[in-house]
Amino acid sequence: MKIKKSHFVVVFLLFLFKLQAQTSEYAVSLIADSLKENANAVVRLNQLDIIISSQRSMTIRTKRIVTVFDESGLSAIDASENYNKTTSVKNAEARIVNAFGHEIKKIKKKDFKDVSAISGSTLFSDARYIYLDYTPTQYPFTVIYDSEVETSNTAFIPNWMPVRNFLVGVELSILNVTYPENLGFKSKEFNFSGFNIQKTADTNTQLSYKATTILAQKQEPYCAASTIFPKLIMSLENFHLEGEDGTAKSWNEFGKWYYDEILKETTQLSPETISKVKALTANETDPVKKAKLIYDFVQKKSRYVSIQVGIGGWKPMLANDVDRLGYGDCKALTNYTRALLEVVGIPSYNTILYGDTYKRDIIADFVSMQGNHMILAIPDKDNYIWLECTSQDDPFGYQGKFTDDRAVLVVKPTGGEIVRTKIYEDKDNLQDSKGTYSIDEKGNLSGSITIASQGSQYSNKASLENSQPNQKEIHYKEYWSNINNLKLANINFSNDKDKVVFVENVGLSAAGYATVSGSKMIFAINAYNQNTTGVKRIRNRKNPFEIQRGYVDTDEVELLLPQGFSIEFLPSNFELNAKFGEYKTEIIKKDTTHLVYKRTLYVHKGFYSNTEYDQYRLFMEQVSRNDNAKIILTKI
Repeated sequence: MKIKKSHFVVVFLLFLFKLQAQTSEYAVSLIADSLKENANAVVRLNQLDIIISSQRSMTIRTKRIVTVFDESGLSAIDASENYNKTTSVKNAEARIVNAFGHEIKKIKKKDFKDVSAISGSTLFSDARYIYLDYTPTQYPFTVIYDSEVETSNTAFIPNWMPVRNFLVGVELSILNVTYPENLGFKSKEFNFSGFNIQKTADTNTQLSYKATTILAQKQEPYCAASTIFPKLIMSLENFHLEGEDGTAKSWNEFGKWYYDEILKETTQLSPETISKVKALTANETDPVKKAKLIYDFVQKKSRYVSIQVGIGGWKPMLANDVDRLGYGDCKALTNYTRALLEVVGIPSYNTILYGDTYKRDIIADFVSMQGNHMILAIPDKDNYIWLECTSQDDPFGYQGKFTDDRAVLVVKPTGGEIVRTKIYEDKDNLQDSKGTYSIDEKGNLSGSITIASQGSQYSNKASLENSQPNQKEIHYKEYWSNINNLKLANINFSNDKDKVVFVENVGLSAAGYATVSGSKMIFAINAYNQNTTGVKRIRNRKNPFEIQRGYVDTDEVELLLPQGFSIEFLPSNFELNAKFGEYKTEIIKKDTTHLVYKRTLYVHKGFYSNTEYDQYRLFMEQVSRNDNAKIILTKI
């Protein structure tokens, strides 16, 4: 039969229309301009459906549609799933469409990358994850991602976070949760105010939310995403975790369950090790000194590796295995140290917390599976001595910036207790510098400096002790970035772990530190501790800011000026007081060639409003400007 050309054109046009109708909903042109502003990516849809069928069964379905504008927006795709022996990925697939909404690639589950969920240092693990491995050929493009995960672990209900990243806009985010009435489901909202979020269902068996039109936010200094973006956390009072039913109506009850069910039968040691530990501490009667000997024993015998085997990453390796193999993760090494202390009659408690240099609390008024790290607490009168058992170098009882000043859960045989780890006050975070330097007639500098660091500033410096020579050189060239042509002579360290003081002794020189022009010589009198880190200017800052750790820097440096020069100009003494801290410099003229430069910078930790940010920036700008104050010499 002969087909007329006009009929063919009509059929072809209908086909094109149908194809366009199927795909045009993903065209980039349909995204509102307001969502594109400042955005590296826009989440068109993020739908999370959580179906809790019973105490031992949960299904999680995810649908994400994300348009990516540039390389910086790739992280917003978030197409990955974890799995292990109790959690399986039933489905995962992705479709890639171009800017016009036309599909250009389909990626099935078998084509996702499948890797160990643990770092390369891990010796064994049953935890794995799959992730979308797609390299775009052009921008913008859109990913349509669907997944379904089934697990018997109902202890870890995913958080709902409508927006996770800075510079990402969100068109629509949906949460639907269904659950049996008898499991004690509960939830808690954070940072919802100021966002377009609506609770669409709230019954005895269902909870639903919808978030719309969340504009992309630029990241502002001294402000973490967790403090400003909305988040909903959820948990069950009656849950299941890797073969164990649990109950958590209070932290006390949770701690009791964890101690009795998860930590049970994990502290046995061989008769040989028991004898060795008793002999090690035989001549010591003071419990704290005994604990110190055992901590030193653990540091010398074991090393840290990342291992996640057993109950959801929460059940430690057996103490006997750690003793035999000489390695373990944070749970294993903490539990091993507890077992050794138990041998000599010293009580200690596994402690769960969020380990990070950015301080983060266990949420005290919401009982749930929280934390990502474990340390050990030894009761000492009304306080605790905290041991970081993963470190081979930390002083006994020292808490660095990874675990200091945060709410943690101490797990005792009688139950759980929320307490706060060691708080270093601003004045305790001390760096005290004393040094000398001389300037010759050509402007060359030669000198030496002793720097003693304590508190959280000890954390900043102690790792230098075991660093390679090139790493030391990189550190000092960054620290003294204000000194051109820097040459390091001798570098010696003293690490007093009893007093927790790290001391650096450094000799240095620099050709042409001072600028010589005709009969004039000019140089910055503060050579050793200039504050060169500027605070970024933010117009119309939206969010409050936090200085998480205050500190004190004190400096006293003696200067020897070159012979044949007189002082034409000497910077004035300077003092600055603000809500954020104090700053003071003083220059003492001992004679015509000898000066003493004194400096103190005291920065206060605290929360500050967005309107105070410019004042803080100005304070630090004045510090930096005065740190660079110049002395002028004239040739006689």
